[in-house]
Formats: sequence, C-alpha cells, structure tokens
Amino acid sequence: MPRSCTVFVTGGDRGIGRAVVLRFARAGCTVWFSYLKCRDCAERTLRETLRAGAGEGSGFLRLDVSEPASVEEAARLLGEKLGSLNVLVNNAGVISFKSFEETTLEEWEHIIRVNLTGVFLVTKSMLPLLRKAQWASIVNIASIAGQTGSIAASAAYAASKAGVIGLTRRLAVELARYGIRVNAVAPSFVETDMVRGFLDTPEKREKVKNLHPLRLIIQPDDVAEAVYFLAMPETARAITGQVLGVNAGRLTC
Repeated sequence: MPRSCTVFVTGGDRGIGRAVVLRFARAGCTVWFSYLKCRDCAERTLRETLRAGAGEGSGFLRLDVSEPASVEEAARLLGEKLGSLNVLVNNAGVISFKSFEETTLEEWEHIIRVNLTGVFLVTKSMLPLLRKAQWASIVNIASIAGQTGSIAASAAYAASKAGVIGLTRRLAVELARYGIRVNAVAPSFVETDMVRGFLDTPEKREKVKNLHPLRLIIQPDDVAEAVYFLAMPETARAITGQVLGVNAGRLTC
C-alpha cells in the first residue's frame, strides 16, 4: 500500500493539475489544491477527489500564485489544516501563443510572474511546512518549450519554463540538506482546456499526433503518473534535480 502523505497542488481544479490531484487521491493522500477563477471547477474536483479515496481533511483554496499576500495566506491556512507538507506540486500557469514581435512588455511580465515567480513564491512560503515533514519533495511542471523553444507557445512561455527548469536544478542542490528532493516534469503537447482549439478537428488531432514519434496525444493522466513517480520516496528516493520528459518521443534538443 502507498504511504499516507499530505499534498498541495497549485492550479489543481482542472487540466494537468486535476489529474495530479486525483492521482494522489487514489493513493490515499490528503490532498489540497488551489484554484484561481473557477470555484465550480474546484468544487467538482474536490468531490471527485473524495470519491477517489483521498485522505480525511482534503480541500481546496483560492490562490493567485503571482501575489505574495495570496501565497502567504495559503501557506498559513495549510499550516493550520495540515501542520506539515510532504509533496508540493507547482502546476499553476498560463500560456500564450503570440509571436515575440507581438508580445507586449505587460504580457511578458504577466507570464513570467505567474509561471516562474509563482513557483518561487509558493515554494518559499511552503518550505517551512515541507521541512516539518518526515520526508518531502517538490515537483515543478515545466514544458518541452523550456528545453527546445520549438513549439507554438510564445517566447515568454518558453523563457518562463526554461526558468522553472533552472530553478528546479538549483533548488535540488540547496534543499538536499533538508532531505527535500526537487524535480520537474516537462510535457510536450497535452490535451487540456488551454489547447482545445488545436484539437477541435480530426485534421488538427492528426497533426498533433505527427509531432510525436509514438503518434499519440498526451493526456493529463500521463503527466500525473510522472509527477507521482518523482514525488514519492518508494519510487524516486535517489532522484533529484532531474527533468522528466513526458513527450511521446518528441526530441528535446
């Protein structure tokens, strides 16, 4: 049986985050997650989480990862509810498909602030809870865009995810003294709400399949399994500072 654990997933109300929440719930973990805009989505995900077998005391909170006060309040609440934290999954993010020339400074700063500064703020605020746990790990959701820059997402998105990879590797070095492992998952194109417009016809779906040597469209559950693998000491106790590509064989260099 999987060990019991406490987990916090940012942006866990839908998409990849929701799949991650449900994966830990199926393992019997007590899972908290955040949402930003869709409370109905969060309530639906919590019901599914409890049905999946999540531990008593699971719940959700509203969080803007780009706002320090919001992050500090989330850390305070989780400290009250959980006491300590075994797993932090930094998943919340935004994406843009604008060209570099079309991207404004305001758009650039927003994407960097959510996707990269958000990881910094959440990790820094949750670190005391992670240090209190008997074991702890962090998994950051990066992207193949941060490794290759060759997908349709914007330069701002690619830069933010490259930053997440660099931050992951440095945190793995710094937090090792506390026994906290830090890894990242770098998916290729995943079928979520954010990219549904790229998959709304059979022709578009075929085009996405052709991006991947395995000729499949990656699903949120595929990413969730990788996150769970990296997070848990039973499966990855000696793995830290690594970036696991969930890319169906798409080249990463």
